[in-house]
Amino acid sequence: MVLAYLPSPPSPYLSVGPLMLHWYALMVILGVIAAVLIGQRRWAARGGAKTMVTDVAVIAVPFGIVGGRLYHVITSWQLYFGPGARPVEALYIWQGGLGIWGAVAGGALGAWIAARRRGIDFAAFADAVAPGLLVGQAIGRIGCWFNQELYGRPTSLPWGLAIDPAHRPPDSVDQPYYQPTFAYEALWDLAAAGLIVWGQRRFGLNRGRVFALYVASYTAGRGWIETLRVDPANHILGVRLNVWTSVVLFLAAVAYLIARRTRDLTQDASGPTTGTAPATTTRPPTPREGVISGADASAPELAGNTTAPAPFVHDPHTAR
Repeated sequence: MVLAYLPSPPSPYLSVGPLMLHWYALMVILGVIAAVLIGQRRWAARGGAKTMVTDVAVIAVPFGIVGGRLYHVITSWQLYFGPGARPVEALYIWQGGLGIWGAVAGGALGAWIAARRRGIDFAAFADAVAPGLLVGQAIGRIGCWFNQELYGRPTSLPWGLAIDPAHRPPDSVDQPYYQPTFAYEALWDLAAAGLIVWGQRRFGLNRGRVFALYVASYTAGRGWIETLRVDPANHILGVRLNVWTSVVLFLAAVAYLIARRTRDLTQDASGPTTGTAPATTTRPPTPREGVISGADASAPELAGNTTAPAPFVHDPHTAR
């Protein structure tokens, strides 16, 4: 007997007069707004213009939506092109189905295009927006609650999610409560956002390492959460495709963190050591690095200090 449970919303729509708005779409929009606002604050703390984040988002967000939908449709093609399916429903993004991997890849491509056009150091920009992306993802996951999707196995836990019979898996229609895996992921995203902000402050992460930590921390959680889900998915060697994707991206992110750290140590060790110069030197920031090395450099950014350094905008005429 279940003594407590989480209810599901009675409808995936919000009625505003004659309009029927999809809660899923509203959550995605709120997530984008949150990511932009947080990114603006962090980019401004680096000395950049807040409007630059909005300018980049105008290009990155559509790329992300298209990329997320393409990933979902390609990896779950049976839902749209299998027997009895309706291919036109591949365009119904308001019904849910945005693959985070495609969204991040598409959004990153759009952001890189926008940053290149405006002469912005892309690695520095990615580091600035990384925590906001996780907060935005957490908000977006709430949309899955309204759609009654992306839940896990049946459970008797007191935080089990009540799912209507019409939305239950065919093999467990008699089970009313399921693991709220979308909520697990939302909470993990918020914790990961705090982790990477702390990591940047503690270790002075820069040159894309904040973004790499974002990828590593997110995939570490997504991997185990994915194993709890029961929604239809393609498998490789008996393991859900998104678990394999999480493993590959996690290893790639960790490899980048290690390689970047090794490269920095090598460059520091080969610095000037003649005369009375100290054995260990701190390299000054370059325009392409976009952030100041060292733990102290992140303090103005995190606190919103108005004495932050001038914006590091790449000048295409400088030496590379």
